[in-house]
Amino acid sequence: MASSPPISHSSPSSHPDAVLGISDRLALERTRLANERTILAYLRTGIALVVAGFSLINFFRGYLYVWVGVLLVPVGFGTVVLGWVRFRNKRNTILGVLHRHQAHNKSTLLVEE
Repeated sequence: MASSPPISHSSPSSHPDAVLGISDRLALERTRLANERTILAYLRTGIALVVAGFSLINFFRGYLYVWVGVLLVPVGFGTVVLGWVRFRNKRNTILGVLHRHQAHNKSTLLVEE
């Protein structure tokens, strides 16, 4: 029976000179992809809120509907902005981990900058 190489369970930041193992590189890639899915969910939600707000304003003439529509539009834009800020912060964190280990690791991990 062939023995498998040991798997490092230490965090990347605990050993700044350590080379990222395949499991750590794949974990970073999964984290990057999850971050992209999350920004898309924020965008989808924000767009839906803006469209719902404009729909209420244009198709209903009742006082309550118009005010709910007026409230939904800025909430939708706020959702998009909040999502973008969170995406950028997480992306910078992920890139920071990769840059700390880039000098020691010549992998083909795909990360957009």
